Amino acid sequence: MKPQSKKNVHTRLRRIAGQVDGIQRMVEEDRYCVDVLLQVAAVKAALERVGKLVLASHVDTCVQTAMESGSPREAQKKVEELMEVFDRFGGLQAR
Repeated sequence: MKPQSKKNVHTRLRRIAGQVDGIQRMVEEDRYCVDVLLQVAAVKAALERVGKLVLASHVDTCVQTAMESGSPREAQKKVEELMEVFDRFGGLQAR
């Protein structure tokens, strides 16, 4: 992962950790369930954005390197890997 991408992902993950801590406090304080659910939805959306960033970084670095390597085996391996990621994460699309 390129340094700027890594920094961006770390920043977002720290923010998400803060959001999760906030949700825990909301539950402890018996806050209104809908308010808690809205925060859970916000965290899920933020995690999806992190996933997209990591996927884009993977394509820009690892996949690109494999494709440029001239090795059909390495290129095929990365394509299969991407297909598995898309299968697991369904709607997760790069950028």
